[in-house]
Amino acid sequence: MYSPKLVIGCLALTSWLMASAANPAQAVPAFKHVVIVFQENRTPDNIFGSNPTFEPGVDIASSGVNSKGQVIPLTPLPLDDCYDVGHSHTSFELALQGADLVPIIPKGKGCQVPANPQFKYADNSTGQMQPYFDIATNYGFSNRMFQTNQGPSFPAHQFIFGGTSAPTTNSPLFASSNLSKKHISAGCLAPPHVTVQVIDGYGSETSNPPVYPCFEHPTLTDLLESASPTISWRYYSPKPGTIWNAPNAIEHICQPNKRHTRCEGEDWKNGNVSPRHSRKALQDIENCHLQEVTWVIPGAGESDHAGVNKGAGPAWVASIVNAIGQQKTCAGGDTYWNDTAIIVTWDDWGGWFDHVPPFAINIQPNSPPAWGDGYTYGFRVPMLVVSAYTQAGIVSNQIHDFGSILYFIEQNFHLGFIGPGQTIYSNYADYQAQSRGALQEFFTLNAPRKFMPIPAKMTARDFINEPESKEDPDDD
Repeated sequence: MYSPKLVIGCLALTSWLMASAANPAQAVPAFKHVVIVFQENRTPDNIFGSNPTFEPGVDIASSGVNSKGQVIPLTPLPLDDCYDVGHSHTSFELALQGADLVPIIPKGKGCQVPANPQFKYADNSTGQMQPYFDIATNYGFSNRMFQTNQGPSFPAHQFIFGGTSAPTTNSPLFASSNLSKKHISAGCLAPPHVTVQVIDGYGSETSNPPVYPCFEHPTLTDLLESASPTISWRYYSPKPGTIWNAPNAIEHICQPNKRHTRCEGEDWKNGNVSPRHSRKALQDIENCHLQEVTWVIPGAGESDHAGVNKGAGPAWVASIVNAIGQQKTCAGGDTYWNDTAIIVTWDDWGGWFDHVPPFAINIQPNSPPAWGDGYTYGFRVPMLVVSAYTQAGIVSNQIHDFGSILYFIEQNFHLGFIGPGQTIYSNYADYQAQSRGALQEFFTLNAPRKFMPIPAKMTARDFINEPESKEDPDDD
């Protein structure tokens, strides 16, 4: 149970400052490729709770405390369960008081919701979750990765793509929720009556009216395209018009037609945004077409999202890791394993219990509010880091968030920051991550190590050949 409207977690903040002070800049290998795999809606306690001591140093709980102060043991639940757990910003505020206060959403008739439904871990009795454990033990695991925002998928995907969910560059507001209408096109492709709530620096979602979800501000891709030479990128997602396709919500990238039925921007025409088949990422790896920076968004079956996934998420992630690790030398001498960093994380906590509170919740400590007040930071999410320079079994206690990933990419390719930094509102998540480092603790080996394959029940070829689900990765 967490204190409601917690202003600053003093112990957590102290740990953050100590870790930052003890974590001086160190030489990090320069990677030619960075791949971000963005799964759905889980916490470390939920993903890894079937074996909470699977590796020395990991911080996974086997029980939690509810809003009444009762200790609740975490019990198993299939990854492809039949109910969802609330993960809106309102649910976030409830979860601060106790995970048992977060609402439950059964999916379909006949769904039997168990007792203490928020206090669950993903069952691994059949080995379904084992690829995640094997990635962690063979490569890197983060104990202190937090989603930057305090809400669901739409703003989370904006943060991993552009470091903010603000409608404009210098806006004091953040988009805080998913869209007002479900199962409808999102971003700049949304119908004119569709809106998204915004939250102010005081934590209020009612002080300002909802806005149309087509935004205009810089993203990481603007830095990539302005670099000399230009740095290539690609964003794979299952559909063009969903809330999980972050580029469709950025006007200068989407450039919607007059009817807002399709994006016509150059990045859509040239394939930088690959929105109709997320599994094309595996084909591009196989065919030596991996771009320098890549986002991979899963389809419904492999998303890990409660109530809609088919249990394929761990094998899906393993297939990406194995495809890169086992890729033969490409024309020009590229060997993906030796020059690629893979970062696997989850877009939000999904409403599941996790015993680690957000490291800092900024409820307007300044007047006027500064960047992030009222909407950062969210709950803990898993993060796995894979590369030839990552020591097997490394467990990091350094605090990170989505901004750390953006900052790592900026440092790797010698870029600046996304935002202009001219006002208290324009310091984006990448700028904030400076004090927490660029994931350098995961890249400590001086020479590349041999790839360790991740066993899984489905291979890259299985996913390529299997028809992709027509469902969204999340049906919120």
